[in-house]
Amino acid sequence: MDAWAALRLQVEWGADEALQEAPVNRLDREDAARALMPEEGGSPRPTARPAAPSVLAAAASAPAAVRRAQEIAAAAATLDELRDALGGFDGCPLAATATNLVFADGNPAAGLMLIGEGPGADEDRLGKPFVGLSGQLLDRMLASVGLDRTRLLITNLVPWRPPGNRNPTDSEIMTCLPFLHRHIALAAPRHLVLLGAMATRTLTGRSEGIRSVRGRWTEVSVPGLAAPIPALPMLHPAYLLRSPGAKRDAWADMIALRLRLDADV
Repeated sequence: MDAWAALRLQVEWGADEALQEAPVNRLDREDAARALMPEEGGSPRPTARPAAPSVLAAAASAPAAVRRAQEIAAAAATLDELRDALGGFDGCPLAATATNLVFADGNPAAGLMLIGEGPGADEDRLGKPFVGLSGQLLDRMLASVGLDRTRLLITNLVPWRPPGNRNPTDSEIMTCLPFLHRHIALAAPRHLVLLGAMATRTLTGRSEGIRSVRGRWTEVSVPGLAAPIPALPMLHPAYLLRSPGAKRDAWADMIALRLRLDADV
């Protein structure tokens, strides 16, 4: 395996930061203790990252950027106004590092809305969600049950690509969440599909892993809508590209979606 392939594999595994020059043997007490010693002029390394509060719980003490996002989003009376408001919003640092705003794609009147996590490099370049490898797989999955982008609306938790394709932080999600809530309220879909753990956890408030909740219909309450919306958590297409063995579960979820759509016609 050449160096480029090895580096790419590490990034796919999530090892995208080099925190130390040499690996630490956590089974060796002396080695692990040295790893916790303060560097010259620095502070001791924490033994573990503190658990972050859930996005919904943190919203109760919303910072100024979140409150401003709520005010701006609430003032948008149409999806076009919401897109323009997002384009002029500078309260999320992701907007400064992204190439394009990635707002949505598809048919806002379709009644079915898919929500992912965040744009990747291809999405950032083209300004449309799910157009890279994950999006191509998603299109094939949808086609297998007679769906395409003319029959749904698709967007993400955050409309700007996080640098290096990292996950958006809780703070970034909190800041963008009022715009997503307003997006859902204006489109008023009859059904939601939540692609991946982050979208599921943020919109449902549930803490279970995505493998535990996928394929099971739940409800999502959205400010501005009188009733909750039925939502189906599913595995994210990017996960399926890394774990092809999970495609059987994804197929079962697509069938569940098709059956629910047909039953509600």
